[in-house]
Amino acid sequence: MRTTRTSVSAVLALAAVLLPGGAAAKLRVVTSTSDLAAIAREVGGDRIEAESIAQGNQDPHFVELLPSYMMRVRKADVYVKVGMELDYWAQAILDGSRNTKLQVVDCSLKLPLERRLEVPTRVDASMGDVHKYGNPHYWLDPANGKVIAEAIAEALAKADPAGAAAYESNREAFASRLDAKIAEWTRKAAPLDGMRIVTYHNSWPYFTRAFGIEVAEWLEPKPGVKPSPTHLREVIDVIRKQKVAAVAFEPYFEARTPEMISRETGVPAITLLPSVGGVPEVKDYFQLFDYNLALLASKAAR
Repeated sequence: MRTTRTSVSAVLALAAVLLPGGAAAKLRVVTSTSDLAAIAREVGGDRIEAESIAQGNQDPHFVELLPSYMMRVRKADVYVKVGMELDYWAQAILDGSRNTKLQVVDCSLKLPLERRLEVPTRVDASMGDVHKYGNPHYWLDPANGKVIAEAIAEALAKADPAGAAAYESNREAFASRLDAKIAEWTRKAAPLDGMRIVTYHNSWPYFTRAFGIEVAEWLEPKPGVKPSPTHLREVIDVIRKQKVAAVAFEPYFEARTPEMISRETGVPAITLLPSVGGVPEVKDYFQLFDYNLALLASKAAR
């Protein structure tokens, strides 16, 4: 009887490794950001496990290089990057992982040049944290979510050819659902057309273009440069002269400065989320836009 139980256990263990969808058979995907991980889960379905290095409440521009990140990537099959110099730190993690079989995909390479915003004609240190390939926050236009999904589907299919049809089917379903949500978001955002906001960092050009919102000023005088008292007085003057609806800041920036601006001007300070997971209830790519648009709509109604 003991031998029989042992044999059955061995068969079940082998089946867990070999059967499609078994835990051990899942493709391991690591991404730079939580947004890429959320889209990877949509495309990969139950054939993959996806995790991100930067969490939704962390600044994706600056990630501390930890040995644990390299260990994660060493065990991964696919790594997904934002690109456009946002996650420049990823290369050190990839090199440190010494994973020669890793499939690496830079989603920005799928983004058409005409859809890239703020591509500078020159870059130097005096300009602050300006990216030579354009503003890299392109996932905040939901239409670009389809571009990201396409890049991920291709990478998953290369790493797991047996799942290629499933990945393509999932990508199509995601794109169809996203098209429907974009139509819904566009209707809901109609009252926001022409709304002016102040933001902390220049994270939002793709989002504001998609939904007809205007950024009147930034708390950073230049991208990545700490706000100075002189610049903050200028921002306060802009808010008082223009009909600004909110002072928005990302969850990884200190709240003291936008809250001071709010007290000075009477304009509410709000936390807009650049990424999935910025607050616990925003668990996927669709909820990210639901949350931000609902928050802005509540301020537009003031």
